Amino acid sequence: MPSADSPVPSYIFDLLEEKVAQYNKPDFIPFDPISIPHRFSIKQDIEIMGFWAAILAWGQRKTIINKCIELASLMDNAPYDFVKNHTDNDLKPFLNFKHRTFNATDTLYFLHFFQNYYRSHDSLEYAFSSHLSNDSETIENALIGFHNLFSDSENFPTRTKKHIATPVRKSSCKRLNMFLRWMVRNDDKGVDFGIWNSISPAQLVCPCDVHVDRVSRLLGLIKRPVTDWQTALELTASLKLLDGSDPVKYDFALFGLGIEGFAK
Repeated sequence: MPSADSPVPSYIFDLLEEKVAQYNKPDFIPFDPISIPHRFSIKQDIEIMGFWAAILAWGQRKTIINKCIELASLMDNAPYDFVKNHTDNDLKPFLNFKHRTFNATDTLYFLHFFQNYYRSHDSLEYAFSSHLSNDSETIENALIGFHNLFSDSENFPTRTKKHIATPVRKSSCKRLNMFLRWMVRNDDKGVDFGIWNSISPAQLVCPCDVHVDRVSRLLGLIKRPVTDWQTALELTASLKLLDGSDPVKYDFALFGLGIEGFAK
């Protein structure tokens, strides 16, 4: 709860806490892209499909979910086994995969990256956490480091760069922040997975989609006029005044208020 001299009024805290309780529960899952990794039980399957679901998360949620189901089916619904063991011949069906501006070139590079990465690492966690230190206040360096790792290949297509955001380009990194929320937060509510342990929930940065951004401005949690990486940090700093150990839990509340049409 905010202190007496906090710039965030107590009624906002009460509202957000109420909405977290409303949305941070299993009923939220079926209609959200997080339902895709929830189809799997193996850690690496959850990582791979969670990552892909987050990266493809723009447009209508129903369409996003259907495209991810299509993608999983192309990997025989065993993504970890597929990315480790696929041959060039197995890639032919992916030539027809497309979601908005994400096309076959992007898809094939993602598969190339996953195969190379999982040949030498057991979890995608290290691709992010290895760029953090114990005193890292946020995951900023993890996002920068992951972007550099992801694009560090002579086969990297220039067009695919737009799908992996980085604070260096001033992006709010909404999709990657959402993916990290899924992997890191663990509150036993059944929505986020909490399967990664080397990144703290306190280091997470709140995803800023259109709903979160609009509601946050109406509540006075954001004052920066544009939406970029500094805006995401500003929002997260405001949320830390409400819960310093788990600020990104309020993503549920802000997003929920947004889809409810709060103060339209």
